[in-house]
Formats: sequence, structure tokens, C-alpha cells
Amino acid sequence: MKRITRSVLAMLAGTLFTAPALAQSADEVINQSFYPYKAGAPTAPGVNVGVVIDKNNADQFKAVLDPVTYDLLKKGEQPAIKVGPTDSFDVHPKYVEATRQNIGKVKIVGGNLEGYSAGRPFPELPSSSDPDAGRKLAFNFRHTFSAGDNVQIKPFYWKYRNAATGKVDRTVEFQFNFLNFKHRVAEEPIPAVSPNPNDYFRGIYGKAFSPQDVQDTQLMILNFDQDQKASDGYLYLGFQRRVRRLETSQTTDAFLGSDLMIQDFEGYFGRVAEMNWKFKGTKTLLMPLYRHNEQKLSDEYKQPDGYKFVAMTGKGECFPDVTWQLRQVHEVEMTPVDKSSPVGRRVMYLDSQTFVAPRTLVYDRAGKLWKSWMIGHTSTEHHLPSNKGKFAAIYDSFSMFDVQNQRCTTGQFRTEIDGSKSPVRMFNPQFMRSGGA
Repeated sequence: MKRITRSVLAMLAGTLFTAPALAQSADEVINQSFYPYKAGAPTAPGVNVGVVIDKNNADQFKAVLDPVTYDLLKKGEQPAIKVGPTDSFDVHPKYVEATRQNIGKVKIVGGNLEGYSAGRPFPELPSSSDPDAGRKLAFNFRHTFSAGDNVQIKPFYWKYRNAATGKVDRTVEFQFNFLNFKHRVAEEPIPAVSPNPNDYFRGIYGKAFSPQDVQDTQLMILNFDQDQKASDGYLYLGFQRRVRRLETSQTTDAFLGSDLMIQDFEGYFGRVAEMNWKFKGTKTLLMPLYRHNEQKLSDEYKQPDGYKFVAMTGKGECFPDVTWQLRQVHEVEMTPVDKSSPVGRRVMYLDSQTFVAPRTLVYDRAGKLWKSWMIGHTSTEHHLPSNKGKFAAIYDSFSMFDVQNQRCTTGQFRTEIDGSKSPVRMFNPQFMRSGGA
């Protein structure tokens, strides 16, 4: 008995001695997740602010480029990339604090989150030894603060372009609004909109203003808090003057003739359950995050408040003319659960500090590269005066380049975090029937 007791005590002593060395404190978890550049910006040989990367020197910088950006640079299809300074895209302190309160409490049970209230569900650094690392990153992406609790993108200009000739075939003017029904942290009502009888988590509403053939077309998608439950989707076609249900298959159709599918929105606009997720590693890569107010801005689409949109450049003017910065990113590979999907796989790069998706590579079912998806993000601190202090990485430009058909759709827009412009009444089919007014 004495030998057993001593043995047990020795084992317990060893456990107590080693546990503090292995466990991370809440402060360590928070600092790694939200302040990765606290000790300094990431570096790479030769990657200095002001350096220009093009087809002539792309080989030198291959290690900090995603494979598609590298290939497009080498072919001269992607315009030269100018390196900008790496910024800390600080996330709202209330979102950070909500994350701190949630550390260690969240689990994935039956494909849904259990124990989650607000903030980043899984702030710990992903591990390749964790078989569920990919899904945890997916839920972090689903609950990112990129659009705050409410956001409006208006005006929002999409141009459909022939990449080979540079001809603009079509320009569509939209507005898009986003609203978090639950897990709100920064703007009232906190923590949730009430009543919310359907238990929605998030809503997206879009309306087209021109040209005439799509005028008053409206889109609404309402995501349930339980990820396993298929979203409610509605489409209003102005010429039919009626609201109809959006079929699940329509999320992978070309949206209003563009090079985007609804599933492409925000990098990936689908449920976690619709994909198999595989964590491929954490890397330091150049990504299109930048300071909006310091870019070469366009004089097109003059606004009453003087706001200017990001300019376009490169082949067919298919790419936002912005600087890229070195970022720590998590690479995830996604394969559709539905084998009838036109997408074979997606490779998405998630910014580790903000969990936005500035780069997504889309491959067809034959495994060939189909589309290069770039979403430019800027900090609220380098954008509209009204956005200052909102602390989010907001959408600022985009380019969906179809490499197979040599076409692209580009986006230039004005994003504003303002709850009054995305009222709850907007996220109801009845609002669509009223003409979206």
C-alpha cells in the first residue's frame, strides 16, 4: 500500500508540476488570437514596404504568395503587387472580452456549437494534430466581426468585364445589408434582437437598383443559429412582383449573370455543414489588406461626402489597385458534401487576427482552377470618419476572376457600420414585398 501511495503521489506531483508549463492562460490565448503582431510585424526575406512584385521577380517571393497569385503574376495576368505596411487590424474590445469569457466553454456537438454566447468560438491556435481543427476555424469564420453587428454596403457597384479585351459588359448597382440577430457585442440590442421566434443568427439583404432589367431584384438569406438547419432564402424579381423561396441549388448558380455564386459571398457564404473542412497549416503570406485612405482611389462615382472608391487595374482592369501586406493566415481546404456541386474544392486563407477571408481559390469538379477570389479589406480606422472606433476589418473591394473563361466581376463599394441603416424590419419577406422601402 505504501508503494502504491508513493507511486500515485509521485504521479500527481509530476502532473501538478508540468501542468502550468503546458496550459495557456487566458491572456496568452487572447494575445495570440487578437494581437499576433504585438511583438512585431511578420517578416520575410526581401519583403519590405514599397517593394513591387511582378512576373520578373515573382520567383524570389514565391514563399509569401498563394499558389494562384504566384501563377497569375508569372503569366502577367495579375498586376504587380506593391507591399504595404502590416497593420494590426484591432478587433472591437467588446468582441475580444466576449471571447475571453468563453474560453474553454465552446464545443461542437452534432455539428452545432454548444456553450457559445459571443466572440470567437475557438481562439486557441489551430493544431494539425486536432482532427476538428478545420471545423473550428470554420466556426470562427462564421462568427467573425468583419461586418460588426450591423453593416450597410451602399452604393455597391459590380462590373462584369471581359478580361481579354477590358470591355465592361455590364454595371449593376446594389446595396447590401447585414444584421446579427444573436451574439451581438457592440451595438444595441445586446446580446440579441428580440423577438426572434425563428432563432435566426444572421441575415443578409440585397437590392439591385440598375440597370433596368434587374431593377428592384432583391435577395434575402436568413441563417439559423443552429448551423445544421438549412437557411431561409428569398428572391424578389421586380418584373414578377412576387417573393419566392430561394432553392438550395440556386446558391451555386451565377448570381444575376455575374461570375459570383451566392455561395461565394464573403469568401464562403454557406453553412459549415455543407463542407468538409481540413486545416492545412498556418503561414505568413501577402494578403490584400490595406489602408483605404492611402490607396490610389478612383474619381468614378462621385459621392456627396467626397468618398472615393478603390480603383481597378491589371488585365481587363480585373484587380483592385491596392497594396498587400504580410499576414499570418490559416489555410483551410473545403470539399462539398453535396457531390453534385459545380465546385470540386475551395482553398480559403483566413486572416488569423480578424478571420476575414481575403483570398479563396475555387477549383472545378475536375480539379482544375476555376476562379481566383480576392476580397480587399480595410480597417475601420482608415476609412470613413463614421467608421472610426468601430474596430472591424470591413469589405472594401473585390475581384472574382474566372481564369477558365477569362472573365471577371469586380466590386467597388462604400461600407458603413451603422445599426440604423440595417433595421430589423428589413430582414423580413414582407419588406421585399413592399419594394424594399
